[in-house]
Amino acid sequence: MDRLRLSSVTLPLAAPVSDAKVLTGRQKPMTEVAFLFVEIGTEQGLEGIGFSYSKRAGGPGQFAHAREIADCLLGEDPSDIGRIWTKLVWAGASVGRSGLATQAVAAYDIALWDLKARRAGLPLAKLLGAHRDSVRCYNTSGGFLHTPTEELLENAAAALAGGIGGIKIKVGHPDGRHDLARVAAVREHIGDGVPLMVDANQQWDRPTARRMGRALEPYGLVWIEEPLDAYDARGHAALAASLDTPVATGEMLASVAEHTELIRHGAADVIQPDAPRIGGITQFLKLAALAEHHQLELAPHFAMEIHLHLAAAYPLEPWVEHFDWLEPLFNERLEIADGRMRLSARPGLGITLSDQARAWTVAEHEAGVRA
Repeated sequence: MDRLRLSSVTLPLAAPVSDAKVLTGRQKPMTEVAFLFVEIGTEQGLEGIGFSYSKRAGGPGQFAHAREIADCLLGEDPSDIGRIWTKLVWAGASVGRSGLATQAVAAYDIALWDLKARRAGLPLAKLLGAHRDSVRCYNTSGGFLHTPTEELLENAAAALAGGIGGIKIKVGHPDGRHDLARVAAVREHIGDGVPLMVDANQQWDRPTARRMGRALEPYGLVWIEEPLDAYDARGHAALAASLDTPVATGEMLASVAEHTELIRHGAADVIQPDAPRIGGITQFLKLAALAEHHQLELAPHFAMEIHLHLAAAYPLEPWVEHFDWLEPLFNERLEIADGRMRLSARPGLGITLSDQARAWTVAEHEAGVRA
């Protein structure tokens, strides 16, 4: 490849967003999401795009690290994705192989996979070896804890009317009775046949998770997400063994190695990796192979524009998470109908940056020969 452009883009949210981490005082309401976009090009005029992101903090750090290692890509054969991933990680070896540095590498890695699929004229899922042309999808963005119950019900109904297949709502209120009342209201409103999930965002301790898990059993949940601290593999394993409701976790982990610990302990029935967080598609594929070996369900976190393709290539029937937050960043929209998110015929990830994304750009860096 002979040129690349990095963009730091700040996406403002329509309203401040709160989950259990806000109610416990650990975080402030979220008002924006920072994105690191990588656009790479070859001398043949082909291009690829990838991105990583950060919520509340870390966006400038991702951009800074990506800029530091940018020159390592110039002159490389973009088909050598595995070798390039290793080269980029070693370029920043002193800051480790997880977290912010690896998330910066992820944006490059995703762009390289996008480019590879575009060169082949295939959607990324087809390049990887798709098992399906659509994936079950559920909505999260309408179910945050700051949302009043009546609005929660309206959001759930609107999502289902728009073709979404399942509804996830946030729990983890300091008073568990408040959570149970909201879950009961949503279940009654959408009916017993609609898949329903809850997400505690790591805010329960072990006794509370056991009590709440048992209290939630009658609602027939698809899963209880992040009931405990993300790194409490033993606690998650004990909880999963004690409940009929499946336990889901993994979104906050920042490497394949950290997910491997969850799997080794039997800590999750549903694994929820996030490709931008764990180092990109190259790493995601390694984790997906391990998850399949252990017969785990897969439900990637956030970034549906990427994860639709990766879920479509997973052998076991997966879920993908619907967030409409990112839509202003792209010119294209994903098709949703009959409870499923459908692959388009567009090559690669099938996305291009919008004029609005350019307008929200707060920093840029170019390397190599300009187009």
